[in-house]
Amino acid sequence: MSTYKEKKVITIGIVSELTGLSERRIRYYEERKLIFPDRSKGGTRKYSFTDIEKLMNIANHMEDGLQTYEIRKIQEKEEKEVRDQMIRGQLNAHFNMRK
Repeated sequence: MSTYKEKKVITIGIVSELTGLSERRIRYYEERKLIFPDRSKGGTRKYSFTDIEKLMNIANHMEDGLQTYEIRKIQEKEEKEVRDQMIRGQLNAHFNMRK
């Protein structure tokens, strides 16, 4: 069950207004596999609040001079760390393990 932050219901125009990023820049981040919006039946991109946070992090990394492939590596590392934490938590809960 997803939270309101994860529901992909926000259009690219609203995302652009909220973030200050141009629609072209947002689509570029999608092309570079940094963001993954859903699509409506009509093909409209739909974003979540979590996506908006991710876009702001991407923009900050770009301002710091990072390349898109470097940002993707950072995202992959962060996602792996979250997955690893979740797995450890599930194992601890299942086997009643404590640190």
